Amino acid sequence: MEENQERLDDLPSEELHDRAVKLALHRKDAGFFWRLLSDIPAAEAALGNMERSETDLMRVFGLVTDFFGAGEGELADALRPVYLDYLRSPG
Repeated sequence: MEENQERLDDLPSEELHDRAVKLALHRKDAGFFWRLLSDIPAAEAALGNMERSETDLMRVFGLVTDFFGAGEGELADALRPVYLDYLRSPG
């Protein structure tokens, strides 16, 4: 089990995103997608994108758009703990 965790830690953030999304789709786990959408504003804030971190009703569409980009670049790196946690969960 520990060896598997180390291998996950070595993967690029984009790969973690892809694996976590694929697993959530397989599990039909809407909760993971909701968590990801909920965590995106905090990840944006951690990157210094304060204007993007504000959540309100008008931001819902933006969150959905961000969701599709959550596996790329700095945002994927900021969401790395979410992907690792999910991939390590027993399901």
